[in-house]
Amino acid sequence: MSLVSTPRVELLRDLREEITHNYPAGRTIVAVDGIAGSGTAAFADGLADVFREADRAAFRASIDDFHRPREERYARGRDSAEGYYHDSFDYSLLRRVLIEPFRLAGGTGFQLAGFDEKRDTGEELRWVTGPKDAVLIVDGVFLHRPELRGLWHYSIWLDVPFSEAYRRLAESLGADPDPQAASNARYVGGQQLYQREANPRTSATAVVNNSVEASPVRVFLDSC
Repeated sequence: MSLVSTPRVELLRDLREEITHNYPAGRTIVAVDGIAGSGTAAFADGLADVFREADRAAFRASIDDFHRPREERYARGRDSAEGYYHDSFDYSLLRRVLIEPFRLAGGTGFQLAGFDEKRDTGEELRWVTGPKDAVLIVDGVFLHRPELRGLWHYSIWLDVPFSEAYRRLAESLGADPDPQAASNARYVGGQQLYQREANPRTSATAVVNNSVEASPVRVFLDSC
């Protein structure tokens, strides 16, 4: 498979080469983090495509498929920013059915999804296996929170302003495009809590300005 060269594909290839240089063999786990609307899923899909272009097996997962049950997610209230940040996802499940078995390689099976948010059920989903040399790319929010940092070999933070992210969410999901709207308070507030606690922009291996999805740009932060 050969991809058409575009600014986006060239950046993804550069990231692939950097990851492969540091982790040329075995199982590698990559996180693509960003606020809702920043484009983490599409970016992670594109990264998987460039790995496959180079004949390396690539698997995709999203933190959105590891939600906690609805009752737990909204225990602090449907508008709670603390609830969004602290209660949305089952990180123990993520470790148990995906991260740990993926790391084992061999014939060990792993689940790329662990919870069906729409049906609010965690019934067992399909197990898959992979070759000994493979990359797993996980996308979603809050992936640089302190208890998750040790899971990733390499991590990416997508830099997108709230204004642009919510413009996209308005187009795709019918959300209010104003980040300051009351309907967005849970999510914007949760991200603000996360960014104060985890500072994902400086915790990530790579920062990418994804404000223009067709032409993302790598950002190199000052080290001094």
